[in-house]
Amino acid sequence: MLSISEFSEMCSLSPQTLRFYHSEGLLVPADVNEQTGYRSYTFEQVEQAMLITVLRGTGMSVKLVRRALDEPDAAPALLQQHSTDVQLQRQAQDEAISEAQELFSLWPQARLRHAPEATVVSKLVPGPAAGPHPFDWDEADAAVTATVQEVVKTVVSCGAVVSGTPWRALAAETPEQKRQILTGEGPCWLVKVPVTADEKAVAALPGDVEVQIFEARDELSIFIPGKSSMAKYGTALSRLFMHPLEAAYVDISRMRHLLHDEGVETTAAICELDGTNADG
Repeated sequence: MLSISEFSEMCSLSPQTLRFYHSEGLLVPADVNEQTGYRSYTFEQVEQAMLITVLRGTGMSVKLVRRALDEPDAAPALLQQHSTDVQLQRQAQDEAISEAQELFSLWPQARLRHAPEATVVSKLVPGPAAGPHPFDWDEADAAVTATVQEVVKTVVSCGAVVSGTPWRALAAETPEQKRQILTGEGPCWLVKVPVTADEKAVAALPGDVEVQIFEARDELSIFIPGKSSMAKYGTALSRLFMHPLEAAYVDISRMRHLLHDEGVETTAAICELDGTNADG
């Protein structure tokens, strides 16, 4: 029999770790003295400790390690699934690191821009506002992306050409859309895809899309890298509101979110204090 200190030294596992594994039922001592509580291990348990150390080194949880040891035949599949999970986690971490580096190297600033007139194809994003939570941004982003891809495919198939960066805006263009947003019924978003199209291409578009004219206007814009979130949306609003304007204000009722591959550009129309659009 090996004392816990001897077993600890042989397996390169601290006594605290061995006690934890014991409490989790992962590596149970061969004997525990009822009077002193001293734990003792057999030499054969070194192999089990080695396997546990290897599996834990992969980042697997104690629960998964216990299952892999209890079900050796299932271990390869468990390791493969864990490997996939780790790769996804690494990808998310790499994206977060890249986003943090970009934010701290060049902090997002609001800027003035002029948005020219454009013909756009508009379509409602199906589904509720954003799932069970009003602003489930991941779910909303997935639905918006799918709708943009669908509209682009439709536009191209009808002979039109995508001529600018797509964007999303709140679905509040009709009384019914406004009511559905207020009640949480959804849909919550509209996607807009700028196009160049002749009459033949426009006539070929299906009835579930609408061709509109986006009027030229001056905007205040801010770009924030990475995926959308409520915090980023709040940051964009704060920056837009705080940006000094002379005899003008930002109209948040006419906001749009341009969908770049590397992030989201939030814009709001600028209005003169007399109520007119600052469209130059």
